[in-house]
Amino acid sequence: MKKFLKILFCTSLFLNTNYVNSAENSAELLKVDWSFKSFFGKFDRASLQRGYQVYNEVCASCHSAKYLSYRNLMEKGGPEFTEEEAKAIASNFEVTDGPDSTGEMFTRPARLSDKFVSPYANNEEAKSANGGAYPPDMSVLAKARKGGADYIYSLLLGYEDPPADIELEDGVYYNKFMYGNKIKMSAPLSEDIVEYSDGTKATTEQMSKDVVTFLMWAAEPHLEQRHKFGFRVIIYLVIISVLVYFSMKKIWSRIESKV
Repeated sequence: MKKFLKILFCTSLFLNTNYVNSAENSAELLKVDWSFKSFFGKFDRASLQRGYQVYNEVCASCHSAKYLSYRNLMEKGGPEFTEEEAKAIASNFEVTDGPDSTGEMFTRPARLSDKFVSPYANNEEAKSANGGAYPPDMSVLAKARKGGADYIYSLLLGYEDPPADIELEDGVYYNKFMYGNKIKMSAPLSEDIVEYSDGTKATTEQMSKDVVTFLMWAAEPHLEQRHKFGFRVIIYLVIISVLVYFSMKKIWSRIESKV
């Protein structure tokens, strides 16, 4: 038993040491005053729409968002595109449907009810196109990564030349916010890589902030409704507490007067 506990302790110590060393290799995350972070937080509609543009024109070439449908783009609490705008966005993509009356599969323009079209037919194709690394799905990425929005924002801005004592293999890049500082994805954003339809200057920082806002909404599409519901619950509990307090006070005053 003692031998088993000793082995367990050494294993735990080894794993914890590796975790600490990995964490020490990465810089402290950049902090952003996100509009959706506070108790009354809301998504910036303009930022969400710009964020979708960055996702669509840059990220979607490698990353899927399989839990999102095109109709989500016009829902309350999200980018809130008009129905016509959402239909126009969907129609730019083709999906496989069928079979038809002859038993054959066919392609058609995507509809509002369709899920976001994936850039790859399957996982193996995705790995093959990205040097063996599978590009993660972005539907819930902002909630799946430790540090959430701040981590993704920092990662997008963390690319730089490696220190002199670090050697990188082919197809590997240095990122000061990545655990271990090595990443197989090249820097996806550069100045003016997209042209915002609303005229906003497409700096790397602005694009990073917008796409992270969009990814946060994708991971928590009902965040605003949840905040509103939570506020109503608190108001309800406060009112109930006040009523109970005065009711009990009145009851005990009667009892004390009789005594």
